[in-house]
Amino acid sequence: MLMSADQSTLVLVDLQKKLMPAINHGNLVLAESLRLSRIAKLLEVPVIATEQIPEKLGHNDDDIAGFADQTITKIHFDACGGGGLVGAIPHDRNQVIIGGCETHVCMLQTALSLLAAGFGVWVVENATGSRYDNDRDAALERLQQAGATIVTVEMVAFEWMQHCEHPRFRDVQKLIK
Repeated sequence: MLMSADQSTLVLVDLQKKLMPAINHGNLVLAESLRLSRIAKLLEVPVIATEQIPEKLGHNDDDIAGFADQTITKIHFDACGGGGLVGAIPHDRNQVIIGGCETHVCMLQTALSLLAAGFGVWVVENATGSRYDNDRDAALERLQQAGATIVTVEMVAFEWMQHCEHPRFRDVQKLIK
């Protein structure tokens, strides 16, 4: 099944200032998450960010915060814990495109709960990170086995646009190249 901009919500998990320096390749994860956020905004895809106990881990990166339509503060590792995230996703959207940190904890648990709630889940591999690559890789494998589809930022962008005559094609293409 292809991703559709009209059916998608972008969820970015815990891209927090105090956490990102501990993430392996954290700068790249953040850069890809920002590129994905820009594309989502151009294509009118809602963006929801989460923050795990921001009083201790700090708030999300300022640019991520600027792209988020809403930010959910959480104490559960799973952003769906307590009903927070599921209730925030627009009712007319059944696809969740997800990235963030840490892949093997908060992002994993959130994605598994979204699958259990009946959403189609696409995990953006180059917009996810953990402290250790083996944790990240194990989480991506587990998510794929659970029914999530592993994708990249470019895959998301081109599926959301569907064709080269999309009115935002050139704008998105500038972010890709």
